[in-house]
Amino acid sequence: MTLGARAHPGPELSPGVLAAAGVGSLALGAVAGWSDLLLVVGGRVVPGWGVSAVLFVLALVLWRAFVRAGRRVDAVLPPVVRPAWLRPVTVLLIVAAVSGIAWGALDDLISDARYHVLRPTGPGGCMAVVRETSFLMIGDGEAYAVGRTGLAWGEAGSWVVDDGYRPVAAGTYRLDWERDGGLLVVSGSGTDPVVRGGMTDIDCGW
Repeated sequence: MTLGARAHPGPELSPGVLAAAGVGSLALGAVAGWSDLLLVVGGRVVPGWGVSAVLFVLALVLWRAFVRAGRRVDAVLPPVVRPAWLRPVTVLLIVAAVSGIAWGALDDLISDARYHVLRPTGPGGCMAVVRETSFLMIGDGEAYAVGRTGLAWGEAGSWVVDDGYRPVAAGTYRLDWERDGGLLVVSGSGTDPVVRGGMTDIDCGW
């Protein structure tokens, strides 16, 4: 009876299922590491590389669970042959994800990135979020439209200001909301003008 029970340990996890789940979760972390994501949680901004880091850690946890499940199956059933491509693809995805996270964190550090959630919010809880950086003698800014999910999948607009000036931090901007979206206008100072961009439509996709 014992041998019979051990021969049928329950639902069988096939190599194909294990490979698809593991590679898929790591691929999600790798893609997120190089994408332009931004998350707002409780009024605080989590940069894209931070979101990527969380997704990557979750992917590793899932991958480890799947590997352990596969070993338990191998212990009671005839060993199965893993696809030859599985290991190199896994290594490639890990390198891609870690590189994306490291690049994003280093970029924020070097450019002294600062994130701002602008008030007031618009209809339906739509928010305008700004990332301002300063490097050498140039100030850059990107605006994001963040909807009910708290996620922004890409920037809505950008601008460049002379001499590293940060318009949002200095309060030289205007945010106006209408029923179909918002308009963010940033202004430079008398000595540090906006040299490119400066007007962004904030549309959360209503």
